[in-house]
Amino acid sequence: MYSSREEGIGAREFLERSESDRHQFRIIVSPEDGDQMGDLKSNMRQLMDRMESDLGTRLDWLAVDHHNTGHPHTHIVIRGKDQLGRDLIIAREYLTQGLRRQAEDIVTQTLGPRRDLEIMRARQSEISQDRFTGIDRQLLSEAREGIVAIPPPSTSADRFQRSLKLARLKHLEGLRLASRMSAGQYQMEQGWADTLRQMGRRGDIIRTLSASHTQARIDDLKMFETRAPGTGPVLGEVIASGPADELRDTRYLLVREFDGGTWHVDAAGLGAGSMPPKGAIVEVSTAISEPRASDRTIARIAERSGGIYSDALHAAAEPGSSAAYRLAHKRRLEALRRARVVIRSSDGSWSVGADFLERAGGYERTRAGGAQIVVRSWISVREQLENPGATWLDALDDASDGRMGQVELAAKRRARLNFLRGQGVLAQSEARVSEEVLVKLKMEELLTASKDVARRTGQGAAELQPGGSFRGTMQTTVDLAQGRMAVVGNGKEFVLVPWRRQLVQQLGREIAVYQTARGLEYSTALSRTKGLTR
Repeated sequence: MYSSREEGIGAREFLERSESDRHQFRIIVSPEDGDQMGDLKSNMRQLMDRMESDLGTRLDWLAVDHHNTGHPHTHIVIRGKDQLGRDLIIAREYLTQGLRRQAEDIVTQTLGPRRDLEIMRARQSEISQDRFTGIDRQLLSEAREGIVAIPPPSTSADRFQRSLKLARLKHLEGLRLASRMSAGQYQMEQGWADTLRQMGRRGDIIRTLSASHTQARIDDLKMFETRAPGTGPVLGEVIASGPADELRDTRYLLVREFDGGTWHVDAAGLGAGSMPPKGAIVEVSTAISEPRASDRTIARIAERSGGIYSDALHAAAEPGSSAAYRLAHKRRLEALRRARVVIRSSDGSWSVGADFLERAGGYERTRAGGAQIVVRSWISVREQLENPGATWLDALDDASDGRMGQVELAAKRRARLNFLRGQGVLAQSEARVSEEVLVKLKMEELLTASKDVARRTGQGAAELQPGGSFRGTMQTTVDLAQGRMAVVGNGKEFVLVPWRRQLVQQLGREIAVYQTARGLEYSTALSRTKGLTR
């Protein structure tokens, strides 16, 4: 990472400075000819200097250059504060147009003006691409009720554009996404643009795998989002992952199903700390679009107020609610506003429609990428075969899991049972692992993992007693046969607690863990949360 004056710097100090910021700005600068620009740092610093001049304030920012795709690009994160510590406000028009013009000007100064011939070649190269292109974007905007009509040209520029569109439509006809009605008129298939986008993503995945020398079989690659409704879940092994949308920091998984075939799964619903590693066993099913509990609270308050929600109305409806609790609801509404689910008024209230819960549920489905991903094991099947802990394979049996008819899993399970018999854990006549044995294996694995963490960190292993608590920093995670565990330590001692998605945002922060009758709970500096209940 680098900033305006430093290079090779870390993110910790930047994160600490940004802790109380109400927002931040994330930008990706991706020059079309970035591979010809050499070192991107000087160009990015020049761009940020211009941005500071345009906005009239110094900016606190970090950047990193990426060369992991065919197009070198730079990620820039800008704090949401100006040089006086006030909230930094940037007009949308500047972010979408003004900053783009500045970046284009810098690239032009570096590489020289783009010649007409280069522009023509770039446009012509789009004709035969099996992805959504700039020409397709024009066709989509010109389509009326699914029909695209290309009028006769009136200028030489029109003739060139018309020839491009007709050639592209002929290619789409070959893909069965368009059909010719008459000269210059085509009927487009329903969903043709989305189909092209899916084809483009599939091609990107294949190229990424080829570039990384992944040995996965991808001839039968399928997109999970195209599965027929009502189809059962996909159970398989993660063979790769990669960025799906780098601006929003979302990723995808490639899952090799035990039944055969490889699936591309949008993992937008998983946070950074919840991404399963290569080899992990996951079950992927179609996400259920349900609104959150906060959405139901918002809908209930708005229903009493003629479709309007505000902090004052919430406080009146729930007098015991805290300011932090109501703030969480306003943040949720802000996210929904950006998705055009609700409308914010100038007085700070929110207009909530009668179909709010349905649309909020749809928003959740979109955020999850249409897929619900459950990690069944954080370690691979191969690692489970001779693992001394309680594994996912141990919990399977022919009666409880209908998928055990699969040849591969059945063979792995037999090998696992033979290992346990050889270790004296099971008798030769036993064909399943009892609950009592599973508990014993889990406790022994936790003891071994605690000793390993103590050896690496120099901290002592603490044990939570019923009704007890432990306060420390969320330090890291360890993947065991029984699941992912979080390490919470205070410099002298540590405890291992089951991982939950809520903990990803607490990495490096102080939390308290409580042993209650219902299981483990944790709290941050703000409030106690039932995030670790077993």
